[in-house]
Amino acid sequence: MAILQSNAGAGAQSVVLRLEGVCKTFGTRQVLTNLHLSLTAGTVYGLLGPNGAGKTTTINIICNLLKPDRGQVWLDNSPLSHHSKNCIGVAPQQNLLYPSLTCREHLCFFGQLYGLRGKQLRERVKTCLELVDLTDRADSPAETLSGGMQRRLSIAVALIHQPKLVILDEPTTGLDLEARYQMWSVIRHLQERGTTLLISSHFLDEIERLCQRIGILQQGKLIAEGTLPELRQHIPAQEIVTIQSPVEAAVLDRAHALGLVTRRYGQHLALWIPELWELKQILEYFEGIPIDAITRQPVTLEHIYLELTQQPAIQTLG
Repeated sequence: MAILQSNAGAGAQSVVLRLEGVCKTFGTRQVLTNLHLSLTAGTVYGLLGPNGAGKTTTINIICNLLKPDRGQVWLDNSPLSHHSKNCIGVAPQQNLLYPSLTCREHLCFFGQLYGLRGKQLRERVKTCLELVDLTDRADSPAETLSGGMQRRLSIAVALIHQPKLVILDEPTTGLDLEARYQMWSVIRHLQERGTTLLISSHFLDEIERLCQRIGILQQGKLIAEGTLPELRQHIPAQEIVTIQSPVEAAVLDRAHALGLVTRRYGQHLALWIPELWELKQILEYFEGIPIDAITRQPVTLEHIYLELTQQPAIQTLG
């Protein structure tokens, strides 16, 4: 039996959510500026940005908890209205669960709020428990569940009414590694079934693993948006090479002589390599300079994010 009805098919590329020129000001502070954003059906979209970038305000506007000062939000080809709640499921950062209610009771309660009754409600409860792998804990009170199980229950609550758009705000915050993997498995299963998801997270590896498209907010503006390969165009390098040396200044001088872009990520000096070099070739280029360690890695979302949001802070001198 299929666990969740797929949204894939003829309408798989239809636009589920569209923000057009959305602006929001609190007092004298401009929180969102001319924000344009769209999610096609079946897409997992990652929304990134430092604290204060406007992520929470964007989510609140999509959920119709805040009104934009200017601009328009469209959900399933209709302007956002009080009826839109039936099209959106939200799992907030903090689990909003009732400690003494069981998993089944939670789903029945929220299902009834959305108008589900009788056989339809029972089938949806069963389906959602299966989806988040909580069938064996259906009659356990929420207060007896682990943190990871509570997050999965929150997602089940968000799915009970079969929304067209599911919003997950920091879905793995506070979870241990095993619980994070379990949560990723749930999200991947939703993706495979064609669910449209908007994920806000500070974990860049999470967004990189799970999302087909990524948007980066900075001071209320969408400064970059696209697939990971498209975002990699912001860093003209094939790989990032980190060199540890007791004479770092000499490494910097040699790198600049070679025409390489240098960055500092934390305590590490990194070089942007425009093409893939063999280790022997790297050693030849830095011959005569004592080197303690060399680390090579592809361009990741972390590099892209830092370059776009904190570029002055990660520049090296010289």
